Amino acid sequence: MAETAAALRTVAHNVKAARTRAGLSLDELSRRAQVSKGALVGLEKAQGNPNLATLVRLADTLGISVSALMQGPTEGRVRIVSADAVMPLWKGERGSEARLMLTAAGSTPVEVWRWKLEPGEEYPSDAHQAGVVETVSVTAGRMTLLADGAEHAVEAGQTATFDGDTAHTYRGSGDETCHLIMTVHLPPGPASGA
Repeated sequence: MAETAAALRTVAHNVKAARTRAGLSLDELSRRAQVSKGALVGLEKAQGNPNLATLVRLADTLGISVSALMQGPTEGRVRIVSADAVMPLWKGERGSEARLMLTAAGSTPVEVWRWKLEPGEEYPSDAHQAGVVETVSVTAGRMTLLADGAEHAVEAGQTATFDGDTAHTYRGSGDETCHLIMTVHLPPGPASGA
């Protein structure tokens, strides 16, 4: 419980700092990100429980990565992150989950995610900001990627990449759990990597 409270305080600080850097009022960020002003006020006070969709909308609107909203100051040049040490940002009803492991900083940051999709369970994603490119590498099982109005089967040992600026969905397929590594390549921007 203490870890969750500390994580929420970090998100609160980072959202407020990014909003201030961007010169946005609470009203304007609320309008642009399509997040209620009440939810933003609560978030900046480290109250509430923002879901993955809310964090993605805020990050996209602020021009930063989701992990930039969640990470405290970095220590050293090498970071090693254990999946067990990272709280899932999304959990499905059947046991699916998504964990944002880290973001590689730089002029074009890259988020690294670990996903587990149970057969038949899916996660629909809203469109991201222009310039976002996603890559999914299935390490076990299989999934169906719904993008560009079509279904694409991606099996263990295969990698798919696509522009993330349109709505897309990830669905577990087959009879076993699908495990995948996703990278989200963010476009360069004035606030990227913050």
